[in-house]
Amino acid sequence: MKNKGDQEMSFLDHLEELRWHIIRALASILVFAIVVFLSKDFVWQKIILAPIRKDFFTYRFFCDLSPKLCFGPDKIEIITRDIGEQFMMHMVSSFWLGVVVSFPYILWEVWKFIKPGLYEKEQKTIRGVVGICSFLFFLGVAFGYFVVTPFGVTFLSQYELSNEIANTVTLSSYVNYLTMFVLPLGLVFELPVVVYFLAKVGLVTGEMLRTFRRHAIVVVIIIAAVITPPDVASQILVSLPLIGLYEVSIWIAGRVNPLPKEEDEDKDKDEYDYDESKNKD
Repeated sequence: MKNKGDQEMSFLDHLEELRWHIIRALASILVFAIVVFLSKDFVWQKIILAPIRKDFFTYRFFCDLSPKLCFGPDKIEIITRDIGEQFMMHMVSSFWLGVVVSFPYILWEVWKFIKPGLYEKEQKTIRGVVGICSFLFFLGVAFGYFVVTPFGVTFLSQYELSNEIANTVTLSSYVNYLTMFVLPLGLVFELPVVVYFLAKVGLVTGEMLRTFRRHAIVVVIIIAAVITPPDVASQILVSLPLIGLYEVSIWIAGRVNPLPKEEDEDKDKDEYDYDESKNKD
């Protein structure tokens, strides 16, 4: 890797450069986390607590489509059992939202660190990777917030083992589940990009992904069945985007890393045609 003066950088120089990239990335998280922390009323009333209300966008959307598709949680009363729980959850939620908002800048810092070590051709090949990754991440976060979270909150809040068990919800439990429903989806939606780079180095092929297609579909359906209410429409709604991502990944792997099997078959066919023509002569 070279610096701005096109001179080779030592190992310590690399560490120093990496340290500053990490510091700037962490600083961006801190800045956005502070902004979120100071916007307490808007963030908590309009974002974090919105999925537990009947007037949440997703519930209204499905009810407008058809009364049969209406769903939503019963009235959920969130409690705290520790004197500092509200403050700690305020801190935790501000941090994670800071990570979400600053994600494009974090990717930009990562890109600036690895870019000098790439050839010009490689830089052109993955140009726009920051924008693509950011778009997929926010798309996954939106899917987790507007689709997975409403279904998950509704199912879990209404699930019961016995009428004798009171289903109270602690603030920490709700925030942790909301985080689990949203953030992992942002990373899952990066699957096409991950597959692209794995295919570039020859670790993944389209044929390999096709082989495990059925297994992947079964896993997706199981996950959808767990986090959605027990009806087919909800499970299909959650499953389709994830299956679509897998199919896109198959296409990407096939384009980036063509199947050796197909190449061998073409080669064998050419050799066979050549031998046939030679025998006729």
